Amino acid sequence: MSEMFDLLASVGPSIAALKTHVDLIHDWTPEEWMRFCELAHEMDLLIFEDRKFADIGKISQKQMGGIYNIQRWSDIVTAHLISGPDIVDGLQSAWSGASKEGGVLLLAQMSSRGNLLTPGYTETVVDAGRTHPGVFGFIGNGSDANSVRRLREMVGEEKMIWTPGVNLATGDGEMGQRYGDPYQAVVAGADCIIVGAGIHGAEDPAAAAASYAEISWKALLER
Repeated sequence: MSEMFDLLASVGPSIAALKTHVDLIHDWTPEEWMRFCELAHEMDLLIFEDRKFADIGKISQKQMGGIYNIQRWSDIVTAHLISGPDIVDGLQSAWSGASKEGGVLLLAQMSSRGNLLTPGYTETVVDAGRTHPGVFGFIGNGSDANSVRRLREMVGEEKMIWTPGVNLATGDGEMGQRYGDPYQAVVAGADCIIVGAGIHGAEDPAAAAASYAEISWKALLER
């Protein structure tokens, strides 16, 4: 948790949303986590729990509660559509039960090598998500600008595209991850770039976050 607080203080001014994996925090407690989330909201940041829900609607609704109580503090979550569109209803129902609003990003593409999200699957996800009010956007493959461009053509302009798989150092990373240029991803159609190790693994996370913010904003203005 101390590392999370330090990271938030250093990169908060340069980011729009803070992507979390709450179950990776070794010394997690409800009290400390809520203090962390409240501080993030005071900095005008959305809290983005990258949970990648994938179960049926009823189970996903329950998974939003549980020990981590994601429904209480998250503004955004990610989900696969492999179990069908009812998963979005389950996630939205959980937020509603907590008297909170949130949005779902559906995984339409992935940037990891050998993933099984085929073009046909991507099209099915987009068709379902475009008309669902609980879905505000899609996850695209930031490692390949052409993939992002094709996804933008399918999505249109009504929903957002957020792209992981971007890094100023392009190429292959560890365990099948691939990285593309963040500038090219945004020019191709991404509205938000998702940067993990490129920021929190940098020698100077604050400077790295500022650099990604400058590059992505310049690309967005060009587009």
